Amino acid sequence: MEQIEGTKWLGTALILSGIFLTNLNIYPMNIFLHGGGVVCWSFAGYVTNDKPVLANFGLQIPLFMIGFANLLFEF
Repeated sequence: MEQIEGTKWLGTALILSGIFLTNLNIYPMNIFLHGGGVVCWSFAGYVTNDKPVLANFGLQIPLFMIGFANLLFEF
């Protein structure tokens, strides 16, 4: 369970860093950090069977995939 707590704290740090970079308009690093945090929290929600956390962060993954695709393919 300590590893899950560590994953949550890492995810929190990544998400807050991504939000900070968004406020500074530092793109695309903001979506990479925030997206990494979302993956950490989604994993933690899956492992602990925490459905609200998994719904919140798991549903953000497709949104970040759109952002990554937009960055890579410029559509």
